[in-house]
Formats: sequence, structure tokens, C-alpha cells
Amino acid sequence: MRLVQLAGPDGRRVALVDEPRLRLLEGYRSVYGLAWECLREGLPLAEGVARRTSDDLLDYDPVYAGRSGWRICPSADHPTEPARCLVSGTGLTHQSSAQSRDAMHTGSQPVTDSTRMYQSGVEGGRPAPGEAGVAPEWFYKGCGTVLRAHNVPLIVPEFAQDGGEEPEVAGVYLIDAAGSPRRIGFTAGNEFSDHLLERSNYLYLAASKLRTCSMGPELVIDADLEAVQGEVSVERAGRILWSRRIQTGERVMCHSLANIEHHHFKYELHRRPGDLHIHFLGAAAFSFGDGVRLDDGDVMQVRFDGFGRALRNPLSREPQSAKVVAVRPV
Repeated sequence: MRLVQLAGPDGRRVALVDEPRLRLLEGYRSVYGLAWECLREGLPLAEGVARRTSDDLLDYDPVYAGRSGWRICPSADHPTEPARCLVSGTGLTHQSSAQSRDAMHTGSQPVTDSTRMYQSGVEGGRPAPGEAGVAPEWFYKGCGTVLRAHNVPLIVPEFAQDGGEEPEVAGVYLIDAAGSPRRIGFTAGNEFSDHLLERSNYLYLAASKLRTCSMGPELVIDADLEAVQGEVSVERAGRILWSRRIQTGERVMCHSLANIEHHHFKYELHRRPGDLHIHFLGAAAFSFGDGVRLDDGDVMQVRFDGFGRALRNPLSREPQSAKVVAVRPV
């Protein structure tokens, strides 16, 4: 079951994907609101969706292509308070990404910290049920204001060195009234990062992640994350510049999903009732690892089997400037 969030002539709506159409749901203008109502009613989300489908249909093709009065929103967000949406991620979960990161930072060190972190996951990232394994890498992307939808540009700020795609699956979570995390579903995502900044010094990793990112267009509420095949590509002037088959899911990750979720939500500040969490689960490959530098106007595409239509975002570079942010006393 796959959901799309839309904004249109009468405001926001949630729709069920019913290819080649979208079937609008009755009464709900966000996945967030729908999930809260299902929690209050004690209904599984899929059942709550089934009870709320209407006969109002939209042709999906023009909406997806951006040729409609309706536009696609991020597949999940906090509709009224974006500051209550935490966007974060776990890295070094896939061997290929660990190798790419290792190549960025190899110097005089015979074994890099990236290799050590990945290897610790291999050795202790898949604990027995009910037990905690080794903690994975964790990073902060921002609050809900960094989220971008399908077809919306991802921004390379004027101060940045670069920008590049990171094709990932992201988990979407709501903290319920008792302070317990509840998984709403999974979505395709482009975590987007400044790899040149990170390569200059691995201690800049945190800063390299403070960029816009995208998710969607569809939220899968019953996804099987055991083994997920996909493809990532970059288009330039309408032609494929680079592409790669990718795979993700628990079968190829060094950390189990349960271990990643435990280490994210073990912190009390990550369990505030009413908050929404978007957590990226790691990339298997990205073009920067193959020496590709993206230009203004390049289009990044991420697609995973079973996750609906591909997520597409152009890259947009802000003009370079010597602007300095000055702080003044109150």
C-alpha cells in the first residue's frame, strides 16, 4: 500500500496510489494526521486507509510530471510545525559506501575510522532479538524545513564546495502519546550531501550533511525491507550521465533495522510525543564515488523496486558570493 501527499486547489490531501490513478482519501490532509487518528482509533494504518478511500480520482501521470494543478509534497512531514520533524540518518551500513568513504579519507592511516566503524557493524550490528548491538554512525540533517518533494531542486548553497546524490531508503516514525516510536512506513530518499567538504577532512562530515534532501514521491506503509533492488542515475541535458544498479535492505546491511531503530530512539529527546522522525538508512552507491561531479541542472533519480515511481530532483547551485553572516547584539 502506497500513499502520496498532495497540495492542490483545495489545499493538502492524501491519496492512495491506484495505478494509473491516485485515489483521494476522505477527511485527511496529511499522513501525519491520518496516522494520529489511526492510533486514537486503535486501527492498523492500512485498515485506516482502506476505510477512508473515496471515489475521487486523479490521473497520476500529469501530477507526477508536474503538469497538473496538483503537486506532490514530501511523502511525509509535519504539516504545521516543521521544527517538530527531525531529519537524521545512519551511515556506513553498506560495504560499498564504506569503501567509498574509506577512499575519501585514506592517507597515512593504514585503517581509517570509516573502516573501523563499518567493521564494528559487521561484528556487532545484528544482535539477537531483544538485545542491543553496537551503535551505528548517526548524523543530523536538520528539521522538516530541509525536506524537498519529487521534482523540487536540491540546493548547493553558495558557501558549499559541492553537492551529490545519496540514494537511500528512509524510515518514517511518529512518537505516540505515550512517548513510544511508531513506524509509519518507508520511502525512497535522496539524502544529498557535500562530498568534497567531507573529503577535505572527515571531521567536516557533520557539516556536509546540513543540506536539503528529498523523499518520496510515495510512502510505502507495508514495505518488505529484507532485500530491496533499485537504480540511481544522473541525467545531464536529457541524457544519462551515470547510473548504477543498487541494493539495500537488511540482507546487505551490516546493522539490522531493529538495531538502527534502537540506537536512534534510545535517547529520550528522540521520544517526544507528537514529533515526526525521518531517518535515512544508508546508501549503497553514489556518483561521487565514481569520480562524477554534478553541475547545475543535472537531474538525480532514485528508484527502488516496490517503492512506486522514481524520485527525481534537479540540482541547483546558488550563485557564489562573499556574503558573511554577521551577528549583532540585541
